Amino acid sequence: MLQRHKLRAIRRPASRGAVFLKAASFVLSQAVQVFSLAAPRRERRLKTRVGFQVADDFRETEVGERYALALFDLAVETGAVDAVRQDLNELSAMIGESADLRRVLTSPAFASEDKAKALDALARQTGFQPVTVKFLGLLAENRRASQLRAVIASFRKLDDKRRGVVAATVTTALPLTDAQRQGLAAALSQALGKAPEITTAVDPSILGGVKVRVGSRLYDASLKTRLDSLKFALKRA
Repeated sequence: MLQRHKLRAIRRPASRGAVFLKAASFVLSQAVQVFSLAAPRRERRLKTRVGFQVADDFRETEVGERYALALFDLAVETGAVDAVRQDLNELSAMIGESADLRRVLTSPAFASEDKAKALDALARQTGFQPVTVKFLGLLAENRRASQLRAVIASFRKLDDKRRGVVAATVTTALPLTDAQRQGLAAALSQALGKAPEITTAVDPSILGGVKVRVGSRLYDASLKTRLDSLKFALKRA
């Protein structure tokens, strides 16, 4: 459990834009270079010992919800909910854009200590809140870094419920342009009857198109899903 003691929130600049992304990229590249020295041997041993790994989405969601609730409670106590959410939004964007970061978080070849050091360096370099920095360290130490995306999603849901807003998560294969974001926002506002808060994510595996999640509903118009449906139809023909 997180230690419940007061942490003073630090006022951040209004926008860090390319500055924090450049700094984050540099810190992460250095961490990956250091931690990758021993990773290949560990990865080979793991592949030899474990033939395959079955993804357990329910378990990941459950873990994410539990850790997100702990972080949310502490953020409320310290008056840093908005700032922590901003940290998580920036971290989510970095996860989507950086293959190195995804590898550090999800690969069993990296020890929990390696993941904790990488996340700590990244968080401090980009000026995250003390609450966020402490939480990321705890998550990695408890070997839950691979569930970070689930934690972020659950935290957003808790905050959306607190503020009474409709949230939509939009996943695309490539980052959206400003014009595309505006067009998507207008279309969702018309469909939902109110302006939603839109969070974007990048997932190259969907190949093209778009996936939109509003609450528990998923609207999947990705190219990958269409191709999978076509393959299924062809097999049945």
